[in-house]
Formats: sequence, C-alpha cells, structure tokens
Amino acid sequence: MSFASRSVKLLGISNRGNVWYNRGAMEKRNSKKPNHRLLWRFLKGSKTLFAVSMLASVVSALCDMVSPQIVRIAVDNALGGAAPTALPAWVIAQAERLGGFRWLGEHIWVMAAALIAVALVKAAAQYGYRVSNTAAAERLVKTARDSLFSHIERLPYAWHMKHRTGDIIQRCTSDLDTLKNFISQQMTEILRVVILLALSITFMLGMNGRLTLIVLAPVPVIIGYSLVYYRIIGTAFLRCDENEGILSAMAQENLAGVRVVRAFGREKHEQTRFSRQNRFYTDLWMKLAKPMATFWSIGDILSGAQILLTVCFGAVFCVRGEMLAGEYIAFLSYCALMTWPVRMLGRMISEMSKAGVSIDRIAYIMDSEEERDAGAGAKPDLKGDIEFDGVTFAYDPEQELLRDIRFTVKGGSTLGILGGTGSGKSTLMLLLSKLYELPKDGGSIRIGGVDIRDIDTAWLRRNIAMVLQEPFLFSRSIEENIAISEENADTAQVRAAARVACMEETVDGFPAGFDTFVGERGVTLSGGQKQRVAIARALMRQAPIMVFDDSLSAVDTETDAKIRAGLSERFAGSTVFLISHRITTLKNADLILVLDHGQIAESGTHEELRRAGGLYQRICEIQEEA
Repeated sequence: MSFASRSVKLLGISNRGNVWYNRGAMEKRNSKKPNHRLLWRFLKGSKTLFAVSMLASVVSALCDMVSPQIVRIAVDNALGGAAPTALPAWVIAQAERLGGFRWLGEHIWVMAAALIAVALVKAAAQYGYRVSNTAAAERLVKTARDSLFSHIERLPYAWHMKHRTGDIIQRCTSDLDTLKNFISQQMTEILRVVILLALSITFMLGMNGRLTLIVLAPVPVIIGYSLVYYRIIGTAFLRCDENEGILSAMAQENLAGVRVVRAFGREKHEQTRFSRQNRFYTDLWMKLAKPMATFWSIGDILSGAQILLTVCFGAVFCVRGEMLAGEYIAFLSYCALMTWPVRMLGRMISEMSKAGVSIDRIAYIMDSEEERDAGAGAKPDLKGDIEFDGVTFAYDPEQELLRDIRFTVKGGSTLGILGGTGSGKSTLMLLLSKLYELPKDGGSIRIGGVDIRDIDTAWLRRNIAMVLQEPFLFSRSIEENIAISEENADTAQVRAAARVACMEETVDGFPAGFDTFVGERGVTLSGGQKQRVAIARALMRQAPIMVFDDSLSAVDTETDAKIRAGLSERFAGSTVFLISHRITTLKNADLILVLDHGQIAESGTHEELRRAGGLYQRICEIQEEA
C-alpha cells in the first residue's frame, strides 16, 4: 500500500489515491468494454497527426511504386524501342507530348530527372511521416498518462490496499510504451503496407501473371505461421510483463525502505530475493527469444525464397522471350518492395499479441470503478455530536473486525481510544472518513444527526484532519509539506501550526529552516520529527474533527503533553479522536473507549477506568511500573 495515496486522501488534497498489484483473479478484466473505445479515448488530440502521418506514408508508398515503372519504360520503351502496348494511355500521351519514346531515349536524362523528382517527393513524405508520427505518438502517451493518473487517483481506498506501486508504475510506463510503439510503428504503416502489396501485385500481374503467382506462393505460409506464433508469443509476453511488474515492485519497495533494510542488515537477503526474481524474469525473456528467433528466421527464409523464385523464373521467362528486360528489372524491384510488407504483416500479428496484453493490463485499471458518492451529497455543519450506532465491519467476509460498536462523542469533546493491535481502532477512523464504505447492514455513523453516507465525501474529508502513525512526507521542503493541505497558506500560518506541533524551534535549527528539503518519504527527518510535521500539516486545516491515530508514539512524553496542551488551547471547539497505546496521552480525554477483539470492552473517564479493574487498569499498572 502506498502511504502517499493514503496521505493524499486523508488530507483532502483530492479524492484520490494510487497503487495496485495483480495476481491470479485480480488480472481478469472487470468490464466488457471493448479496447478500441479506450484506444479512441487515448487518441484524443493525436488523431489528426496520425492521419497526416498515414497520408505521408501512402505518398511514400506511391513513390516506391512509380520508380520501377520509370526504369521499366526507360529500358524497354525509350532505349529498347519496344511498343508501349502494356502502358496506360495517359502515360503514352505524356510521352508523346514530350516528343515520343525515341526522343526520351535520346534524352535519357529526362528519365533520370523523373527518378530524382520521385525520390525528392518520397524524401519529403518520409520527413512528414516521421515528424507527424513522432508528435502524434508523444501526444498519445501524454493523453494516456494523464487519463491513467487522473483515474488512478479517484480509485477507492479499498482498491489501493490490494495493489502495489511498482506494478502500477510498470503498467503506466512499459505497457504504455508497448502500446505506443505498436500504434506508431505498426498501425500507421497499415495503409502503406496495403498499398504496396495491392499495387505491387497489380503491376506484377500486368507484366507477367505466372511469375506473380510463383512469387506469391510463400505469402499464405507466412501469414499462417504468424497466426500460430501470435498465440505462443502472446502467452509468453504476458508472463514476462507480469514478472516485470513484480521486479519493479521489489525495487521500489527496497528503495523506499532502504533504512529498514540497512538497520536490520538485510542487504544480502534482499539482494538474493531480487537476484532470484531477476533471474526468473531474464529466463522468461530467454525462453521467449527462442520462438521469436524461429519466427524471424522462418520469415527470412521465406522472403529469400520469394526473391530467389523471382530471379530464377524471371531469367527463364526473359530467355524464352516471354518477358522484357525492363519488366524483369521492375519485377525484381516490386518483389523486393513486397518482401518487407509481407514480413510486416507477420510482424504486426506478433506485435499485436504484445500490444493486446498491454492494452488489457491498462484497461484493467481504466475499467475499475471510481469512488462515487452514493448519497445526497449533503454539506452539513460537522461540529455536532458524532454517533456510532451498531457499526459492524469486516475486510474479510468470513472474519468480522468490528462488531456492534455503539458510542457517542459530544461535539467539541475529546475521545480516547485504547486497544491492542488488530482491535479495530484505525478502522473506526477509516470508516468515519469514508475511506472504507460502511455496508448497508453494518449500522450507521452520524455527524450532527446526518448519516455520513449522505454527506459529500470531499466535504467530509476536508473537515476531518487525520494524522497517521506512519506519516507520509513528500519530497519537498518542510514548509511545502506543512502547507500542502491548504492553498494560499502563508509562512506565518505555517509557523503557527509548527509552533503548536512543537516543531518550530527544531526547524529553525536547520541551516535552511523551513526551506529544508525533505527526502523521499521524509528520510532526512527522525520519526518524531516526521510525526510533528504531519501534525502541523493537519493543524493547517483547522478542521472541526481531528483524528490522531497513534501519531504521538514517536515523540517523548514532555513533547506529547505540550502538543496536547496546544491543541486544547487552539482547537477547543474541535472534536478530537486520540488513538494511542500511551495512557498519559489518553488520560485527559472526556471519554475513553477500550477496544478488545473488535468490541467495546470498557468505556469511561480515566479515573473511572483506572478503578474498574479491567484491561485499562492493567495497562496503567504496567506502564507505571515501566
């Protein structure tokens, strides 16, 4: 799970989050939407450029078709004196207008100039194709990445908990590049390939039908084995793609958790894990290389066979007088031009398998349902009483985490929550902020008498300031991290929040002060400093509901007391939830709940629970002895 996505949602910066992971059933598409609709959406803004590139490609193909005919006319009609019976009427008319074929033979430079002119047109078309195709491809990637990022940020929190950052990054980079390359390199060549094949076959049939049939004999074989390899390569590429995501996730986790790895001396262990996965991933590509090598080798053999058949049978036909020299030269040119388009069809089929895998993996994200308000979208005043009425919840349907939770927190009061690991303390707050949807039969949570299901989600979260036990800090300055939840916040407001969080003096001791750059995930700060920066960030919101989820665990007792005193003084009107394992943090709360195995075991004030003889009293005694 990404702490960044959790922090973004809790801060109310956006109604969004960002990470996921796939395994087994998770890989299945959750929608029947055809992929071409998604592609059409990604092509917004680049369709015209792709159309221009395809048109330029068509012009280039036509130039390739014209050049052999100019050579043929020069050899057979202008120099050889053959009757132009097989030429189109408009070509004969143009030649007569210039002075006839004999005149062209005497001024052969005219034919050379025509070849140069065609070459220049082709060069211009190729230039236009490259420029427009590259621009279109990059616009496609930009549109796709913008769409993916925007969509991922709006996915539900429950979705984020099931997936890893490394894999989602791999899908938004490697898979997207595969898709881009297929569209820009293969799809835009379709018209060119079709025109080259159609015109080549047409011209070849016009010159010698029998030789054309001989040359086309390998084509069905090429298409047939390409279809076979389509299935083989597609399955293998899917495995490679999935394992690349696993490898990316491992690298991302180790880079983010480098301090933990170093602290526990786990470098060798993590290196072994990475090396094992990397070896497995490499072996998959090596296995894929074998059918790919076979695929291209067969293509080379069949393409060579085409040219060999043309040379041999064409020479025989020329000796027999069934074919002119110029036609033979043109035929060889068209056969050479056909070789790549025929192979291109095979390559398109094989690359289509890769692109199909990639678009399915991307579509898996885009098909996922975004977080939406199911209620009326109300925006009530959230300073009233907060009531949990029969709240029951389970992450796993077979194992309830919370069972019939009932309590009321008076508006402006402080509620302390104590409980062991897995007792459901944090889950209560996740349900309060609608990061997890409370089931219809799971009771209700009301604020000022309004069910949170009917409250606008963005409004609710903007009015709840939450600080996690493991706060996420962005790779920005300390001031930017504190002010990130409030637009147009000035330095004075940042300092005031830092002062309440007991962080102002600490920051002033840094050489760069509040401009001190915080490394990734706040690695340049200690645990207590990170928690205090996160507390200051939450205080910037001045929300009517404030949640501190064990967020004072890394600070000393004296600083803990100062922060709580500052909160009581500055945010006296806010409803505060204090989740902690430290009795000194909770003892001044107006009401304290003790959770045990998802149920409220005890409730009352510190003094009441201190004398009750239950779990709270035992914890007090243990902590006092320590």
